[in-house]
Amino acid sequence: MAHEPKARMTNPAYVLPDAGAAIMDLVKAARQGGVPESTLELVHLRASQINNCGFCVDFGAKSARKNGVGDEKLFAVAAWRETPYFSDEERAALALAEAATRLADASDAVPDAIWDAAADHYDEKQLASIVLMVAITNLFNRINVTVRQPAGVAL
Repeated sequence: MAHEPKARMTNPAYVLPDAGAAIMDLVKAARQGGVPESTLELVHLRASQINNCGFCVDFGAKSARKNGVGDEKLFAVAAWRETPYFSDEERAALALAEAATRLADASDAVPDAIWDAAADHYDEKQLASIVLMVAITNLFNRINVTVRQPAGVAL
């Protein structure tokens, strides 16, 4: 019999509606930097995988597919370095997303080499978009993991 997961509490973005509205305004702003939606979706999905956020991985994979990300990329995003499916631009964005998500893993969490590779492919506005998307994703992940928001359950 399938286990029906249940959240510990109502998602804080709904308990405090102004917070939810502010977060969604940030999401909207992050999407205005000129980065392809598919790339932002991959960034969101990869950060969510790292943070073990089942809700965001499930939601992110579905959203990525709606935004044109094919199955090859969806199935391989966790191992993007070892697959041929990603463009140089996507690889730079994914590397930046991973570094910015794993801040505690190294004293120089986002080394110049990773930043410079991203800056070779994206202008300042686009970099701002990617950095904001990573930060917002990490916010979502921390909320959803803490309250144990179940995957596949509508909020």
